[in-house]
Amino acid sequence: MPSAFVPAQTSPAVARNRDPILAVLRRVLPAQGTGIGTVLEIASGTGEHAVHFAAGLPHLIWLPTDIDADALRSICAHRASAQLPNLSPVLELDVCAPSWPVTRADAIVAINMIHIAPWAAAEGLVAGAERLLVAGSVLYLYGPFKENGRHTAPSNAAFDESLRTRDPRWGVRDLDEVAALARRHGLALTERIAMPANNLSLIFHRAA
Repeated sequence: MPSAFVPAQTSPAVARNRDPILAVLRRVLPAQGTGIGTVLEIASGTGEHAVHFAAGLPHLIWLPTDIDADALRSICAHRASAQLPNLSPVLELDVCAPSWPVTRADAIVAINMIHIAPWAAAEGLVAGAERLLVAGSVLYLYGPFKENGRHTAPSNAAFDESLRTRDPRWGVRDLDEVAALARRHGLALTERIAMPANNLSLIFHRAA
C-alpha cells in the first residue's frame, strides 16, 4: 500500500463540483436508518471527493479506489489527514479487470472517469457494477456527456477535442451509448440531472 506520508494532491474542479454532487448523492444513495452501506468509488483521483463525501454521508462506508500510483498516494494522504471512521483504506483497482478486489457494494460512484479513459473502461465499469450490485442498487456517473450525438455546450466540444488530442481513445461519451451499454448489463438509466458547468449526473439502478 502506498505510504500515507506523501503530500496530498488537490484539484480545483473538486472544490467547484463536490457540493452539487453531494446534494445528489444524499438523495439517491442508501438513506440513514437503512443500515450501514458501502459505497465503492471508482477512480477516486486526488481523494478529495472521498473525504468530502465520507464526511457528508457519515452513515455510509466510503471505499475509494484507483489504479494510478500517484492517485493512490494522494488518497492515502487525504485519508490520513481527515481521520474519518467511515473512510476505508484505498484499494488499487483496475476497472477493466475481470475481477475486482471487492465482491459487493451497495452503490458505485464514478466521477469524471469514463471520458478520461478508453471506452473499455466504461465497459469494465458497468460489467463490474453488474457483478457487485444487488437489485435496486445505484450506479452514479458524473461528467460531461453528448446528447443525441451532439455536445451540449461549446466548452464541452472544446474539452472533447483536447481529450482526443491527449489520447484518441478518450473523449466525451454519448449518453445514449452509455445507457445502451448499461442496459446490456442489467442497469437502467432512471434519472438524468443537469449539473453546473454543463455536466450531468446519471443515476442507474440495477435491475432484478
